Amino acid sequence: MELEITPYKKSDFIETDTGNKVSRRSLISGSQNIVLGGKTIVHSKCTIRGDLRRAGPSHQAAVLIGRFCSLGEGAVLRPPYKTYKGVFSYYPLKIGDHVDIGPNSIVEAASIGSLVKIGANCIIGRFAIIKDGCIIEDNSVIAPNSVIPPFSHVAGGPPAKIIAQLPESTLEVLEAQSKDKYAKFVPA
Repeated sequence: MELEITPYKKSDFIETDTGNKVSRRSLISGSQNIVLGGKTIVHSKCTIRGDLRRAGPSHQAAVLIGRFCSLGEGAVLRPPYKTYKGVFSYYPLKIGDHVDIGPNSIVEAASIGSLVKIGANCIIGRFAIIKDGCIIEDNSVIAPNSVIPPFSHVAGGPPAKIIAQLPESTLEVLEAQSKDKYAKFVPA
């Protein structure tokens, strides 16, 4: 599947030294607690909540995002939280390399592996773990604390079900798609 060139207005995006392209219309809270690995696209109306982090002197990042990721328009990424022994606390949200999060999806996962495609309008519950090489179809709802094994094709919900196992070649396809998407996201 060949992707078309996606032109964008250069004045609408900030490009960092590491090639990240962040929309000026995105909402980034607590940017000092967010790590973008490089060559990541943050589309307009995307919300990343780096301000929601564990209290205390710790310098641990709240949201870590790998290389060649795409965060869709209107997507919301926020760290998961829980009360443990009477203390309310946030925990880091870790996203691997080559992850595509579709428009209007909400992610509160503990971890998303590398080479994962999450469709539009998905809800990824608190402390969910999605392993490498997974495809989550549009409108899927991953229940909190779920673990999605590697090479899973997931749809439906709540809660979403594994509908198929993906071949190992999926990794190469997803990597090529994420690099292609970045390469074809060019100034108009």
